[in-house]
Amino acid sequence: MAGCREYADSIPSYRLPARDTWANVWYLAVAGAYLSPAEQLRCIKLVIMQITASTSSNIKGDVLIDLSAGSFVHHLYAPSEFFKHIIVLKVNDRCIMELKRWLDTRTGEFEWGHATKIHVEIEGKSAELQDKEGKVREAAQHVVKCDLNKQNIMDPIVLPPADCIISVCFLEVICKDQDDYIRYIRTFSELLKPGGHLLLFGATDMTYFTVGNDRIHTFPYTEDFVRKVLVGEGFVIDKCVTKEATGISDLIDHKGVLFIAAHKEK
Repeated sequence: MAGCREYADSIPSYRLPARDTWANVWYLAVAGAYLSPAEQLRCIKLVIMQITASTSSNIKGDVLIDLSAGSFVHHLYAPSEFFKHIIVLKVNDRCIMELKRWLDTRTGEFEWGHATKIHVEIEGKSAELQDKEGKVREAAQHVVKCDLNKQNIMDPIVLPPADCIISVCFLEVICKDQDDYIRYIRTFSELLKPGGHLLLFGATDMTYFTVGNDRIHTFPYTEDFVRKVLVGEGFVIDKCVTKEATGISDLIDHKGVLFIAAHKEK
């Protein structure tokens, strides 16, 4: 996600999470573990800026579903202001454990203060630093495991129709091919109310990233492909932002990052 370089001058040196665990592998890898700390922070800022801009305009409601990789929380700061209930779905028990550790402020939780500070500075509300994390903890009362291979991913529980779904750096990880991507977008649509919103953020044309000695293969997609899938599944694209990658690394081969805000046709 080195394409966020344009934000370099405006980001101070906040402290980043130090632990390299599988629970947070997607934060560390997809958000730039192999880039400089400044590059990582630029990428965090890009996510926060786009989601904040979208939710503060016309995206709000009762229920938001988060289907994102890892156990990071910075993409939920803005939604916690506009949604009463945030339902976080994970496919991995370790991610659930780490996220609940943060939500319950337990010993050993990941430190996300650097991302919180970026968010309140974007909003111009630096006095609300502690209050921002408190709102996320209050709204995200449900962190549960899902099975994406089932028609009802929460079987036997039936989720309430969502006003919005957020998915950050997730589909490139779980999809094997184009058919998988289309199927999961269709699943997202089924979870949404008519007129509900979908916020997608991910890495484009990424075939792999490396963690330790392991090369993790991912599904590469382009902006054009994502646009066609969304339109084909009944979404109207409201906003699309792309940033080209400017860094080169043999540990990750993404070409850029993509943010799309869309809504399900009524």
